[in-house]
Amino acid sequence: MGGKAAHEKGAAHEFSSEEAREAGRKGGQAVSQDREHMSEIGKKVGESSHGGGQSGSSRGVSHEQHVQAGKQSHKNR
Repeated sequence: MGGKAAHEKGAAHEFSSEEAREAGRKGGQAVSQDREHMSEIGKKVGESSHGGGQSGSSRGVSHEQHVQAGKQSHKNR
């Protein structure tokens, strides 16, 4: 509700495309430093793309699949 109220008052910061891109880049770098988290992403991608039988292997996984798994992981936090 705080963000919504700030927008209604006109006091909220509106990110430009460049600011949003930079924030996303920094967030991606921070997340990729967490090796345990990245391992979990790889396991989820491996399971979804190989029918669950690869015990965490991420071979054959495209970059897009890895990115999608990361997005899904963040929704669950």
